[in-house]
Amino acid sequence: MPRLTQERHDGQASRGAVACYLALGDSLSTGVQPIGPEAFQFRTDEGYADQLAQLARRHMPGLEVVKFGYPGESTETMIDGSLGVYEHGSQLLEAVAFLREHRGSVAFVTIDIGFNDVPTRDLDGLVLGMSAVSRNLPSILRELRKAAGPTTPIVGMTIYDPLLACWLEGQEGREFARLSVFSAVLPMNAHLARIYRAEGMAVADVEGEFSTTDFETPVSVEGIGTVPLNVARILAWTWAGARPPLGPDMHANSLGYRAIAEAFERVLFAPEGAAPPADPRGVAIDL
Repeated sequence: MPRLTQERHDGQASRGAVACYLALGDSLSTGVQPIGPEAFQFRTDEGYADQLAQLARRHMPGLEVVKFGYPGESTETMIDGSLGVYEHGSQLLEAVAFLREHRGSVAFVTIDIGFNDVPTRDLDGLVLGMSAVSRNLPSILRELRKAAGPTTPIVGMTIYDPLLACWLEGQEGREFARLSVFSAVLPMNAHLARIYRAEGMAVADVEGEFSTTDFETPVSVEGIGTVPLNVARILAWTWAGARPPLGPDMHANSLGYRAIAEAFERVLFAPEGAAPPADPRGVAIDL
């Protein structure tokens, strides 16, 4: 069972550290899982940021992780601070202040944001949500780049599809699962990747890590039977298929957060001369 943790937003990293890693974003960046009291927002120390820091210490001993993410954060609230939890007024302003104060000692920055701009299970809300992302994400990334300087890596990510768990709900659920992948998640990921790359930033291929489009490879799941690989990974790596009171819940479990961490690691610490990760597959949304 992961240890529950309460996040700090004081912008402090230990003096004398070799370097620090700044994690920004929404609930995924804080390691949320449905395992504890609401007062803790279910945050754990097994999120992708925690696990990425562990992986990164193989390359950068002594690396510290500083997490400014907040559950429920969207591109709108990251800018306007309406969640009301940051000393500097918003997560973006908190991150900018931290990056300026620690210029030269931030090894890299990761960010996952934009998924809360899109209503859950509302595929019709995708275009509206992506319109908000189009308005807000480029300016967020530019502010982070100015504060971090030109050489600090800033890496975004694509997202997995928790709605694949609907595959277990019969024929209608299977049709919805396919629709969620090809009509929502792939276009959303392609759009996010295009924004990150337009700002000169790399993207961790979480979509690929979760085999999001693989409906062809059969996998036997105990107690359920044979399902496609993408469904099997969602069931094994998230709480989306869990029974109440733990589920259904869209958040990753420790295995899923590990997969996300490894996707970031491949981007940040790829061997010299290695080919860059392929672009997420899917049709981009023109807004």
